[in-house]
Amino acid sequence: MNEIYWKFPEYISSFEWLKNNLDDDKVRIYDCTTYLHYQDQNPSLPYIVESGFKQYKISHIKNSAYLDLQNDLSDNSSKYRFTLPDYSTLAEKFSDLGIGDKFHIVLYSRNGLQWATRIWWMLYALGFKNLSILNGSFYEWEKNNFPTESKINKFEKSDFKKEIDDTIFVDKNRVLESMNKKHCVILNSLTEDLHNGENPRYGRPGRIPGSLNIPFHELTDITKGCFKTPSECLEVFKKKGVSINSRVLNYCGGGIAASLDAFVLLQLGYDDIEIYDNSMSEWANDDSLPIEI
Repeated sequence: MNEIYWKFPEYISSFEWLKNNLDDDKVRIYDCTTYLHYQDQNPSLPYIVESGFKQYKISHIKNSAYLDLQNDLSDNSSKYRFTLPDYSTLAEKFSDLGIGDKFHIVLYSRNGLQWATRIWWMLYALGFKNLSILNGSFYEWEKNNFPTESKINKFEKSDFKKEIDDTIFVDKNRVLESMNKKHCVILNSLTEDLHNGENPRYGRPGRIPGSLNIPFHELTDITKGCFKTPSECLEVFKKKGVSINSRVLNYCGGGIAASLDAFVLLQLGYDDIEIYDNSMSEWANDDSLPIEI
């Protein structure tokens, strides 16, 4: 069997690379950690969102700043958590937080790569591509005794030229028109109990009709907080029959876990990828939308 490699290795940073570039003024590092406290019996509030800033203040990778996804980078006028703001507003917010063309941006998290992949896709949709995801969790970084600190870091504003791709993040209408399309795979990144309708966390139990299920955690090594190998990840998608020629529309509860499946698909060479932004937080609570168990 031929060895499989990531298509865009520059979008994934190793611990060794980051350790050797911690003090490079052209590298800006961000902790993307957010915590979700699930409430499986309250569909109007499926989880309480907790910022990771409290843990960031205790310890973080040396020279890293913090990105608050819910409070600073989401549309808080939306009734759904983590809704993408309009692109111009989002670009301004990233710019204010120090993300710009002069810098290579490295994103990491404590509790799952999905928080880093979500912000990665948000930047990618704005045309910013000088960025990567640290391939491992903060806890694994600590375990390796790599440099940490408790000093709060904030970067100066830095502008970047946005080139918006508005085809990545999609809405419920795009999902509706994609159902039963021969060359479109609708892919649910949630856990199996949610996909099978055994858990009413988001409202009506079940899934978008015709969707397949690849829980995001099947693509990661949970103990180390890193991606599985390209070959292992490709095997996961092949077992589900997700053809390389497919358009893959990814969803989850609120567009977070779906971003991890989407990132791995991109790395495996799939080039027609979408993310349903509000996902089941919206779909399961709209009785006009079809659902199946």
